[in-house]
Amino acid sequence: MLQVLAGAMLLGAGITHLTIARAEFQAQVPHWFPADPDVVVLISGVLEILIGASVIFLRRWRALTGLVMTLFLIAVFPGNIWQYLDHVDGFGLNTDQARLGRLIVEPLLWAWALFPSGGWRLLVRLVRGSPADAAAPQATA
Repeated sequence: MLQVLAGAMLLGAGITHLTIARAEFQAQVPHWFPADPDVVVLISGVLEILIGASVIFLRRWRALTGLVMTLFLIAVFPGNIWQYLDHVDGFGLNTDQARLGRLIVEPLLWAWALFPSGGWRLLVRLVRGSPADAAAPQATA
């Protein structure tokens, strides 16, 4: 159930990337990132929709989808750090304290995506070098 909620959150965020919050997301793309902010927002929105839907509907692959979701959230974290360091307002984060609060809470989102899915077990198997076991789909409870 926790994984489905996490997937729904990511799915919803992806939809807003492509619709009502597109301009606000563009403002979140760091100026140093070597791509057009609109392209970044469109690509990240599509990825969020695909990952979120996968987390919800591909239950047989829940460990893999949970791990992918975690890695995606970690990949966008530098943009959140940039928002704090450059004092960029957005999404109600209009003070340094609010932006710092999000940075502190963000690892909890990673854990929310990783642990209920069993993605952490998959990560351990990948790190230990057992690719045959790691690639196998996980049974759902």
